[in-house]
Amino acid sequence: MTGAGDPRDAGATVSPWHGAGPELVIAGVLVAVTAAAGYAVASWAGLAVVAVVTAAVAMVVLRVLLPQLTPDESRKARVKAQARPLSGYSHRRFIVQTASSSLGFYQSELRPLLEHLLAARLAERHGINLYQDPDAARRLLCRSPRDADLWEWIEPGTRPMSTTVRDHTVRRGIPRRTLARLVDRLEKL
Repeated sequence: MTGAGDPRDAGATVSPWHGAGPELVIAGVLVAVTAAAGYAVASWAGLAVVAVVTAAVAMVVLRVLLPQLTPDESRKARVKAQARPLSGYSHRRFIVQTASSSLGFYQSELRPLLEHLLAARLAERHGINLYQDPDAARRLLCRSPRDADLWEWIEPGTRPMSTTVRDHTVRRGIPRRTLARLVDRLEKL
């Protein structure tokens, strides 16, 4: 029968050094005696030789005594960490930030998403096809004169706004306030 603190209890982790106390004490005494003999024979140089040889022997003994990794674990240990693709909130935040600073990124990544959301909203709630009746879509999206400039950022017939690749990399993307107003209008549709 085992006690409450006994390492042989089910689920308890047993140290590989458990029960090796006498051997460790003998090894420590042997190193101390050898170090004293080395110091007596050759002063500090002898003590240094004993310390270096003891460290080397200890490393070899530990290498032999410690359990070896299984092949799968050793392969995993050598594999370098790979970058994970962004997902969820981080990915969406990256898209919005980059679309605000790069017109090309806005045109290729965020605009198609917003256009798809507009088309879905119009179809579900108003029965309007964005691509067949863009004038009706514009009237619903831009109900006030303040919202009139939103249409150029989402209008399906004008993509892309700029014709050269250089313009896409140099020109700033959608301003944050405009994007916020556009998302607000999409939510209210």
